[in-house]
Amino acid sequence: MSVEQERDKAAASRARENVFAGIDIDRMAERRDDRLWVEETERAQGTRFLILDSEGQAFVTQDADAPQWMSPAMRGERFGDVPSTLLGLADGRAWFALVLDEAHAALFQGMTGARRMSLREAGLLFDAFDAGLFAFAKGVTHWQRQTRFCTLCGSPTVVVAAGHRVQCTNPDGAHLHFPRTDAAIIVIVEHGDTCLLGRQRGWPAGRYSTLAGFIEPGESLEDAVKREVREESGVEVLHATYHSSQPWPLPASLMVGFTAVAKTREIHLRDDELEDARWFTVDDIVQGMASGTLGVPPPLSVSYRLIEHWLGLRGVSLAELIASAPKR
Repeated sequence: MSVEQERDKAAASRARENVFAGIDIDRMAERRDDRLWVEETERAQGTRFLILDSEGQAFVTQDADAPQWMSPAMRGERFGDVPSTLLGLADGRAWFALVLDEAHAALFQGMTGARRMSLREAGLLFDAFDAGLFAFAKGVTHWQRQTRFCTLCGSPTVVVAAGHRVQCTNPDGAHLHFPRTDAAIIVIVEHGDTCLLGRQRGWPAGRYSTLAGFIEPGESLEDAVKREVREESGVEVLHATYHSSQPWPLPASLMVGFTAVAKTREIHLRDDELEDARWFTVDDIVQGMASGTLGVPPPLSVSYRLIEHWLGLRGVSLAELIASAPKR
């Protein structure tokens, strides 16, 4: 295997380990307009429906941290008037999402005893497939709610293509709208034996994280890394290397992770995004976490994975540091 192939394989493996990125599903985009196939698939015995409320929370089982699936039989008997969104095929069955209004939600909870859980909480508790499916469902149904009117003429829209497009009802245009994802970079910057971390106002005391920001129009990912780091910390980045990506439908982002090398260690906070930024050695992180004066983001975020990666290259396990740190 060539160096390039090894590198690409490692990057693909890293991405699969990110929370919400562990879903292996055939999204069946080519069948979304086939209404007969979609309707038949909804009724298939093995099909399962992931249930969300109007705020995007998932219904989970009463006694376990797992989704409370709805069967086609229950859907047909009590919830047949609720439109579904096709998520895809995996594990020999089809997966759909249903968004329930409060009346339907109360009925479903009464029938199953299910409770509600946010995506942030589920990301730390669900297995990789269920967390990824929830993220997919939350992202696409949030977009549906936000696209109820045509952005070109203001007319109402209707959801088509099994949930993956909305169409303007104005017969003069009938414009189609497609789901949007807002890309953002997130980066761990290094210089020699140190890495750059910052903190925002309002974060828990002592928490530091990698720097991040949204991509601007006409900007490459690499240029966004350089601009965001410069704007937030004043640090000049020489070059950036892709690490991994993570769906982040909170509400509609994709986090693209990088490692980067800085020209110097000069810090000048510029845009008031950060309360503080500083360079940390491995010993700074180890000692800070051991004393309880330093905290890092939870494993939910790709920021955690970037810090984990940087420490791992230097022979230090972030998971072990967290396990031995005092409770914050």
